[in-house]
Amino acid sequence: MPEYKAPLQDMAFVLGELTDIDGLAALPPFTEVSRELAEAVLDEAGKLASSVIAPLNADGDRHGVSLQADGVVAAPGFRDAYQRYVEGGWGSLQFDPEYGGQGLPFSLAVAVQEMWHAANMSWGLCPLLSQGAVEAIAANADESLKALYLPSMVSGTWSGTMNLTEPQAGSDLAAVKARAVPEGDHYRITGQKIFITWGDHDMADNIVHLVLARLPDAPEGVKGISLFLVPKYLLNKDGSPGERNDCRAISLEHKIGIHASPTCVMSYGDNGGAIGYLVGKPNQGLACMFTMMNNARLTVGLQGVAVAERACQQAREYCRERVQGVAPGQREAGPIVAHPDVRRMLMTMNALTEAGRALAYVGCAEVDRVHGESDPQRRARHQRRLDLLTPLVKGWCTEMAQEVTSLNVQCHGGMGFIEETGAGQLFRDARILPIYEGTNGIQAMDLVGRKTLRDRGAAMFEILEEMDAFLAEPHLESVLGCERKALLADAVVAVSDATEFLLGASDSATLPGAIAFHYLMLSATVVAAWQMARAALSVAEDDSPFARRKRHHVHFYLEQILPRYLHHARALRFGDDTLMALPEELL
Repeated sequence: MPEYKAPLQDMAFVLGELTDIDGLAALPPFTEVSRELAEAVLDEAGKLASSVIAPLNADGDRHGVSLQADGVVAAPGFRDAYQRYVEGGWGSLQFDPEYGGQGLPFSLAVAVQEMWHAANMSWGLCPLLSQGAVEAIAANADESLKALYLPSMVSGTWSGTMNLTEPQAGSDLAAVKARAVPEGDHYRITGQKIFITWGDHDMADNIVHLVLARLPDAPEGVKGISLFLVPKYLLNKDGSPGERNDCRAISLEHKIGIHASPTCVMSYGDNGGAIGYLVGKPNQGLACMFTMMNNARLTVGLQGVAVAERACQQAREYCRERVQGVAPGQREAGPIVAHPDVRRMLMTMNALTEAGRALAYVGCAEVDRVHGESDPQRRARHQRRLDLLTPLVKGWCTEMAQEVTSLNVQCHGGMGFIEETGAGQLFRDARILPIYEGTNGIQAMDLVGRKTLRDRGAAMFEILEEMDAFLAEPHLESVLGCERKALLADAVVAVSDATEFLLGASDSATLPGAIAFHYLMLSATVVAAWQMARAALSVAEDDSPFARRKRHHVHFYLEQILPRYLHHARALRFGDDTLMALPEELL
């Protein structure tokens, strides 16, 4: 597999021009933040990602992980790389200095996380879950639990997981059966959880599991779920890991991809019950867990960008070196990059990846504005924007990754189907992204239900208003060209019309679900186009190679990818009649 090199210039550009990281310095938590600081952080992270983490990717895929008597053993080299990560303080970037964090913006930490996942997605999943667990504990636990657990979790010395799914309960958390029985100042947890990413390993000194379970008197359904902190090792009086708790990985899932990320079946209470501690209020566990899940949904979208970036780098290198055939206008055989259809694939991959990065970073910057904004009305507006963009980032960026990694295989031709090139690994690894942290169908239903119907489209109409204002920029037509600007304007109208259509049909039981995926893909395609057009406008007077490449990718996106909005806009207008009319036995 070719070496990974972090796209530092594009990362810094998106942070500076689209997320306005300098503007975050006006918010009290981020007064020391600047573009220069961000670039320095990115540069150092890029060194660790390319020189330490990325070289482990292919071997980790081949070797996988193993379950031994004492627990799960990570792939060779993973533990040492993780220790380098901890020693560098990389797990603490965005967290509260009270617990050892550096207090930097989440949007900057997200750019760093992109590098981990592009370098080695299996490895990167460990810090991803840990950081989500920190968010959930910081937002919901009592002060004593925070003091005991957060410093070591923020430093990365201890890792974290989330335990939701059970054999009988996939996405339907109302069916959770794990039990929690009170016992003094703690609870005894019993039950089994499946699909637990990095549920056990030998890279950290302790693992802090966040487990959904039911109290004895809990009501049925999701209203009866509580959240518990269950450490792998119970703590000694001095706070150090001590006796092993009654929880362990009893088997590992054999997966299509991410082979070096242990996906565990976890058993709690085989010997009397695992000791756990309540996080938040009784029967409010799902709300507490959503702190972690919303964070994870954004970063899973980011994983889509990361794996797409790695696929772009692979494809570019191969197509520049692979000599085959005589391209149109050429006299002799040369690199396949000269062939128009190969150019089509490479340009599609590049434009989709850059659009995904813009969408993901801009979405994640709303986390910082919600956190830092003191004015209640502005904070509420940023919260609405964050809520709206989260399913777009998770859904669109992970669907985009399927296309980009598949095109990478296609660019390699027959060699793409051979494992030694590494194209197949990226394709396999990317396939989980539309599934975990809530399938993209669930993201789409969240978008139409909680994020659009519930507030009568308030958040969507706010973003549409901003896009309309952008289209009135006086120099936009000269930057984009008349036809491209007109296409973007038509696409914005299509999102508005689709939103009105959805709101007008809200009394239908099945229509929202029938059109939800089209609505998500329509909205995200257009919002990403807006961000790409903003990028082009910001480099309009720049003639550097980077700026020329950026403008070219923007033009390509508007010409070749934005028109996909027509498909989604037209399809959702047909509603649910044909979709739901066929009897189940004839499907």
